Amino acid sequence: MESSADRSLEVATLAGGCFWCTEAPLQHLAGVQAVISGYMGGHVPNPDYKGVCRGDTGHAEVVQVHFDPARISYHDLLEIFFALHDPTTLNRQGNDTGTQYRSAVFYHSEAQRLDAGQVIAKFTAEQVWPDPIVTEVVPATTFYPAEDYHQRYFERNPFQPYCMAVVAPKLAKLRAKFSGRLKNAG
Repeated sequence: MESSADRSLEVATLAGGCFWCTEAPLQHLAGVQAVISGYMGGHVPNPDYKGVCRGDTGHAEVVQVHFDPARISYHDLLEIFFALHDPTTLNRQGNDTGTQYRSAVFYHSEAQRLDAGQVIAKFTAEQVWPDPIVTEVVPATTFYPAEDYHQRYFERNPFQPYCMAVVAPKLAKLRAKFSGRLKNAG
């Protein structure tokens, strides 16, 4: 049963490469209630991991973030999201290549679309990256949760080689740059 507190949550859907790499840091932010790995933006109903990885479905690996806007704004969530991945590489994050690893903001409202544009414009004006930002800002479509074994993957598999090499450094960066925004801060 949904409580009144649940109704005050907002949803953000973000693609920043492998969903394990995006899920792990964002779930530690104060105000974030849940992060669900999944797929969005493709043309095949009910995609599965193998089809998405092959690039057959057109979906991006995404995370759907349920957050309390009274504790963390969508704008702040986006700024952290952009800081934790490379928004300048088209269809790639590190060694992960393909459209499933694209950088994208799937907005759920006009306000979210405007916030995404503002964050991108700010980072572009500040020349945070030497190359242009290629992050797609597109309307949210059907969200398909990923298979159960992908949920909280890093938390359950911290010593898996990919997690140690790619996900752990993102968590370290989160702790270094945004320590005051973490659930256990203060």
